Amino acid sequence: MKKTFALTHPKIKLARLVEATKYEVKKYLKRERNKSLPEGVDFWDFDCKYGHTEQEAQVIHLSQINKCMDEAEQQKLESFYLEIIAKPGYRSS
Repeated sequence: MKKTFALTHPKIKLARLVEATKYEVKKYLKRERNKSLPEGVDFWDFDCKYGHTEQEAQVIHLSQINKCMDEAEQQKLESFYLEIIAKPGYRSS
């Protein structure tokens, strides 16, 4: 998922837009995790980037996505960029 989320709408309030965005991200992660794993892979891992624009996007951890969206809401940004790419994950023993 590589997407710029708009946080402006003439009828929908900012808090509801952020909530809908969080739901969309959660749904995407669930869909990706439910895909069958290739042989030898332990789990699905994700590379994530967040920024005000695509050019400013920086690498973040998956657990920081909601925090970043909350910051965008507090700063009253008009939009933000989020990139989530699934990759094979391997357990270190």
